[in-house]
Amino acid sequence: MGTEPQECVPEHPARVRRAGAQWAPLALVTLAVLVGAGLWFAGARDAGRLVWAAVTVVALAPAAWTTLRQLWLRQFGVDVIAVLALLGALLVGEYLAGALIAVMVATGRALEEYAQRRATRDLRALLERAPRQARRRAADGRIEVVPLDRVAAGDRLLVGPGDVVPVDGVAEEPATLDESVVTGESQLVARAAGEQVASGVVNAGAAFGLRARANAAESTYAGIVRLAGEATARKAPMVRLADRYAAAFVPFTLLLAGLAWLLSGEFTRAVAVLVVATPCPLLLATPIAVVSGLSRVARRGVLVRDGGSLEQLGRARTLLLDKTGTLTAGRPRAAEVVVAPGGDRDEVLRLAASVEQLSPHVLAAALVRQAREHGLPLTEPIGVTEEPGHGVTGRVDGRLIRVGQFTGEPPRWAGRLGERAERAGRSAVWVSDENGPLGAILLEDPVRPDARRTVRRLRQAGLTRLVMVTGDRPEPARQVAQLVGVDDVIARCSPQEKAERVRQESAHAVTVMVGDGVNDAPALAEAHVGVAMGATGATASADVADAVLTVDRLDRLADAVEIARYARRIAVQSATVGMGLAVLAMLVAAAGRLPPVAGAFLQEGIDVLVILNALRALGGGLRRRDLPPDTVALLDRYAGEHGGVRDVLARLRDTADLVAIRPDDPACVPAVRDVHRRLVDEVLPHEAAEERQLYPALAGPLGSAEATSTMSRAHVEIVRLVERIGGHLAAQPDGRLRHDEVPDLLAALYGLDAVLRLHLAQEEEDYFSLNPSDGSTAADR
Repeated sequence: MGTEPQECVPEHPARVRRAGAQWAPLALVTLAVLVGAGLWFAGARDAGRLVWAAVTVVALAPAAWTTLRQLWLRQFGVDVIAVLALLGALLVGEYLAGALIAVMVATGRALEEYAQRRATRDLRALLERAPRQARRRAADGRIEVVPLDRVAAGDRLLVGPGDVVPVDGVAEEPATLDESVVTGESQLVARAAGEQVASGVVNAGAAFGLRARANAAESTYAGIVRLAGEATARKAPMVRLADRYAAAFVPFTLLLAGLAWLLSGEFTRAVAVLVVATPCPLLLATPIAVVSGLSRVARRGVLVRDGGSLEQLGRARTLLLDKTGTLTAGRPRAAEVVVAPGGDRDEVLRLAASVEQLSPHVLAAALVRQAREHGLPLTEPIGVTEEPGHGVTGRVDGRLIRVGQFTGEPPRWAGRLGERAERAGRSAVWVSDENGPLGAILLEDPVRPDARRTVRRLRQAGLTRLVMVTGDRPEPARQVAQLVGVDDVIARCSPQEKAERVRQESAHAVTVMVGDGVNDAPALAEAHVGVAMGATGATASADVADAVLTVDRLDRLADAVEIARYARRIAVQSATVGMGLAVLAMLVAAAGRLPPVAGAFLQEGIDVLVILNALRALGGGLRRRDLPPDTVALLDRYAGEHGGVRDVLARLRDTADLVAIRPDDPACVPAVRDVHRRLVDEVLPHEAAEERQLYPALAGPLGSAEATSTMSRAHVEIVRLVERIGGHLAAQPDGRLRHDEVPDLLAALYGLDAVLRLHLAQEEEDYFSLNPSDGSTAADR
């Protein structure tokens, strides 16, 4: 009953029949050849030859029709050699050779269909499990089952156990979800009330309420299904590589066959050349390798529209990346709360988030999300007014609170706050009441933890030039570029300028553009391969992109590039080896040493060899190794604890600032004692547990225990600085700081702040980004 609206449909009977029917032509042709052989050995040689001739004609008719149609459309491919070989075998009476060519072509087509079905099974699975109905709460509280196209944004839905989430929405209650179909990861994910839920994921827990934020056509799953449908059976782009080889191979084959006939006077030699030249390595091995690559990147959370795009991705040398939403998380977070002397950081954040609850602005959503993550109770504001570009005002608990820009002379405690925010690439949001500023919240768009590692992997995969293009200010853009390690950065770039830059880069090398949002659509369309971050179904970027990352992880782009290069390498290798062996056999046949029948058997062996080699593209080529489940669990655990460590860090920085500005304040020593207690009780146990459990578990995936040695050294320094702060506290029996010890205490406080921040960032970039199920920073948790 819980899965009824999902309406999971079993595999269509016609599809099942096609799966079995793919081998039927091969079986019939092979049976006919064996019948002819039986008649031959039984003494009825004329009857046997007649059966072989019939098999040749049956194979020739559709192949000739296909070739003539291609030539009429001015398309020249490798099929012409197979047609000429079949026709030549009939003309010289080599019916057995013609029948063997027919078996060879049927075998190749059956293997191709099998490989394509295997390679595209992940894409078909998306289409087969698309939801068609939803449970909607009516105005009177009843639950009604409605067709999916009747669900609108704002509707309240009920998602039962085992149901596929029908549309994008916001969870009204906690939910446990299986997101493997959309993200490619098998781990269950918990979503709290108020968090966004993507369509297409499966409810793996109890029923929960969902408020739709998009209709079905504009939801994530619809976009994925649309791309999957486009990616499944577009053969023409997939054989582009084969046709490029055919441009040289077919004329060479015809020339050699003509010379063999002309110089020897034996038409049989020309037929033998055509028989061994029948280009199954080009017709089959190349598209098999490319389609296999399409399947593998789909399993990694990257949907590529067609084989031609995958080939281009495998040849790419230049990569242009947007900053916001691509190299950064794309959603702001409160990095720091600065308060007036004696103020409470949590109270300032609570007041700001309470006022901002009704604002649709992205910065407002960041404040509300941050307050909820800290467990702060929000109050419903009264009399809220919003002035675009300036801020929001409303009454919270009887106080008039204003959140936004600050006008007038800033107070002494915040005199240089604007400069500090600018240097750090952050935005300052002021919080004030009737008496003046209460504090300021510094917002930042954090760099993705996997961005730097992904950039390194992209370089290892063969991309030689990486450029970041952004509409952001030069200073924050430069900081992000330095962090991730790109070659060049272009700031304050409009959509038109992005597109122009892509055109310039594309003139020199095969270029990939990665972007997120409507403003990147022109640039994505100009690139050889446009890659959109996140399939939202309705965005212009996803509509014009050649590939879409269905999971919010940049490192999957590196996976896709490595798989594309490997698939293309296997395709080229298969085609080259197959043609090389065929050319040797053609030369032997032209010399009269290889009759058509023997040549047919030899070519069959070559075909099987190269097709089996092409199937290697279904695995291999990835540099990243999957982690053991126990190690993934450890990464999840310690990444989750980073949020608490960052909270202690914020208190540490506030305490250091207090000691630096007012060392004589009686509140200094209690503040230092409190932060020292939290360092000893929360931070040091976290670091010690990492040293004991996490680092040894990472030794294997990272190659050796030495890979974590620098991080272990940081643990030692953290312990030393905490003990140094404790030593200063032990020397203050009267509860006041001695002036001669303030510089050393400040050095310890600020030094620990710097070491801890760097240490957390390094762990998130180098270790936590290895976790295949984690696409967020620890600070976002």
